[in-house]
Amino acid sequence: HVQLVESGGESVQAGGSLKLSCEAFGYIFFSCGMAWYRRAPGKERELVSSISTDGATTYADSVKGRFTVSQDIAKNTLYLQMNGLKTEDTAVYYCAGGYKRSGGDCVTPYFGYWGEGTQVTVS
Repeated sequence: HVQLVESGGESVQAGGSLKLSCEAFGYIFFSCGMAWYRRAPGKERELVSSISTDGATTYADSVKGRFTVSQDIAKNTLYLQMNGLKTEDTAVYYCAGGYKRSGGDCVTPYFGYWGEGTQVTVS
């Protein structure tokens, strides 16, 4: 049974920092990439950041220079360090993980496993 469990979300003031964690259970962590998504009230879900199996990272333009994605494979945990938080960063943040099919090809994080989300509120 695969579970991705996010934590670290809370209410902070603008300009503050938070570090989100996503711990994976029953899952071959980082087999096909991981990602952070968010959904703000009244908005579509958007990709915040991703990290591939070779460590390459991507960021949404709105968070570049402020957010940093990382992982600790030994701890089966994905992180998102968020600095310089803005009110527009308020959202539920989800982690997603890709996985390998039996044939060896990858299912991307968007179509893979998802956590339940953690609320980040910036005021």
